[in-house]
Amino acid sequence: MKYDFETMVSRKNTGSSKWDGMYALNPDVPDGIVPFSVADMEFKNAPQIAEGIAEYLKNSIMGYTFATDTYYDAVIGWMKRRHQWDIKKEWIVEYPGVVPALYHMVQLFTQPDEGVILFTPVYYPFYNAVRKSGRTLVETRLILNGNRYEIDFEDFEKKAKESKNKLCLLCNPHNPVGRVWTEEELERIGKICLENNILVVSDEIHHDLIMPGYKHTIYAKVSEKIAQNCIICTAPSKTFNMAGMMTSNLIIPNPELKEKVYEYRESQAVFFCNMAGYKGCEIAYNDCEDWLIELLEVLDRNRQLVEGFMKEKFPQITVIQLEGTYLQWLDCRKLGLSYKELEKFMIEEAYIFTDEGYVFGEPGEGFERINLACPTWVLKEALQRMEQAWKNRQNE
Repeated sequence: MKYDFETMVSRKNTGSSKWDGMYALNPDVPDGIVPFSVADMEFKNAPQIAEGIAEYLKNSIMGYTFATDTYYDAVIGWMKRRHQWDIKKEWIVEYPGVVPALYHMVQLFTQPDEGVILFTPVYYPFYNAVRKSGRTLVETRLILNGNRYEIDFEDFEKKAKESKNKLCLLCNPHNPVGRVWTEEELERIGKICLENNILVVSDEIHHDLIMPGYKHTIYAKVSEKIAQNCIICTAPSKTFNMAGMMTSNLIIPNPELKEKVYEYRESQAVFFCNMAGYKGCEIAYNDCEDWLIELLEVLDRNRQLVEGFMKEKFPQITVIQLEGTYLQWLDCRKLGLSYKELEKFMIEEAYIFTDEGYVFGEPGEGFERINLACPTWVLKEALQRMEQAWKNRQNE
């Protein structure tokens, strides 16, 4: 491979959310243990990004900085090349992160006590965006059919028809269950939402991270009517491991919706993103597509490693089919442990730090979400620790 996906860079004592969280859970973790929780990567960034930002900052004054035409051109070009979606500059509203945008969209497009529909289990900030805004959380639970999740459309339509429900937060691809929703599924979601005057905010931050054999469909591409009733949230952060740059792009084809979002953003004193984030996004989209292609090969290799390991060593664990994202969802309920016992086993005995399934809502209890975006040898070592810890437990 042209790029380095094998070097492990310790982030201990660097302020890393993931690493600090691991030591908070277990301060006695031995050196060499790597966490598999928060969705950023344990890979070195594409060298073009690090070197390009360094050169940019060396020759820049770090003042107030807005997006440039070259920035917009990079975003437009990326969506055209990778997703065959022709977007316009005037559709784009930059935001310092998709999660802040989700909170703002809930607050902008709903009133207190109105309902926001979520397909659960789902990424935990979705719950927080609803609850902390004083809105009503409306769950429609996904159905686990074997090793793949499906939408309960009967339940979804029933809840969409309730007049108090005004907004649907869609996760596409879905975190944590790894589904890449098909065009047919998205069309059905769109039809139900249009019929019931429900706006859709689609978080598509993982849209570049698709496993072989699957194809991501941008929700807004399904039809022009659907495009006029949605907000698409994108970012380079998951694709290129740039979450700390706090730069994302909302893409809003409907000019009236776009103007509302733009005005609300400014009312919250959000005027621009990180200047280095703008440049990093521009470099990533213009110069790093070959890095992404190699990354996807590594992620698929790690996916296969987990599937093979669990089939051989832990047949009682169901590996949920990973279609998109680099977050593997594991059904551990047949291990015979409560979800709290499972957490204790992983943290204290196996020294494996995942995102526990229960943080994604009650439907996630007994599951684990493991981050595959790390060197393959790191993942192998963790799986071997898990096997040995389970053997030790059985021999007690």
